[in-house]
Amino acid sequence: MDIETAPNKGYFWGLFDQNISHDQVEESSYILCWSAQWYGEKQMIHQYVKDKAVPRRQMLLAIHKLLDDADIVVHYNGTKFDIPVLNKEFFKHRITPPSPYKEVDLYKAVKRRFRFESNKMTAVAKQLGLAEKLNHEGFQMWVKCMEGQAEAWKKMSSYNKHDVVMLSELYTLLVPWIPNHPKMNIDIVDGCPKCGVKDQLQARGRQITTTMTYRRYQCQACGGWCRERIAEQGSRPQYV
Repeated sequence: MDIETAPNKGYFWGLFDQNISHDQVEESSYILCWSAQWYGEKQMIHQYVKDKAVPRRQMLLAIHKLLDDADIVVHYNGTKFDIPVLNKEFFKHRITPPSPYKEVDLYKAVKRRFRFESNKMTAVAKQLGLAEKLNHEGFQMWVKCMEGQAEAWKKMSSYNKHDVVMLSELYTLLVPWIPNHPKMNIDIVDGCPKCGVKDQLQARGRQITTTMTYRRYQCQACGGWCRERIAEQGSRPQYV
């Protein structure tokens, strides 16, 4: 999932090193639109507020329902941005929290496991040969959407949806690299804990801890590594 937000509107005297107080803010930021897609499905779910006559609460209830249904939510830097913004909007509109879900933040995975020259999603996608972000006119697209211009909304919707397409492609490649990925094989016998694909685990040596030895496996579908839950009987660690 991905959201796009309007900027704060306010009054200020200069362009550099400004300390803007709360009483200078005319209108706080709010969610313009959001897009989401169930992983593995083609349908794109998208909602937006064209003008202030359309209740924002209606748009928020729709994504609240998706979060409530989801076990895992995938985003890019959503831990710091998308999710807190959504929670703020839910709170402001007196919407109770959705049921608990786990988060997979691809930004955190990229930053932790790799060293790209930039951790921005478009830069990482370009390095991997994936679809890049759609070009647009910049800040003015947001301004025009806030003014209700139809052509700007059309571009904004395409931009927002395309970000989710990028997220899905990037997630597919990143799955085996994501540490502590939520378990995907809870209801699947012999399924990979990272991607959930069944009967694709190949035994690849052993993992030795300070007290036990476990059989180790690599998924032939996603490339992720895992080990058995139960240690080998009578196992003891060997030290080198």
